[in-house]
Amino acid sequence: MKVIYVAGKYRADSESGVFENIIHSRAVAQRLWHEGWAVICPHMNSAFMGLNLIFLDGDLEILKRCDAIYMLKDWEQSVGATKELEIAKKCGLKVYFEE
Repeated sequence: MKVIYVAGKYRADSESGVFENIIHSRAVAQRLWHEGWAVICPHMNSAFMGLNLIFLDGDLEILKRCDAIYMLKDWEQSVGATKELEIAKKCGLKVYFEE
């Protein structure tokens, strides 16, 4: 089974916005599981634990061990997702973009 990493916005202007970003990433992760992927969804891994950059460092380490990355809509608005895509490309991961 191939492993895919879901990347996209986590931060938002409000707690409600963060919640919406987490719920969206969760829905995409669930769909990817049903498509046959083993899914890493960092939004769920550190949901509401704050914005500590140590999570991004850990997420990048996990990403390096994946086969692919799935970029959520509006990923360009996220510093973290931009970095994740950069690392994924350097590691030769297959890249998918949400339409």
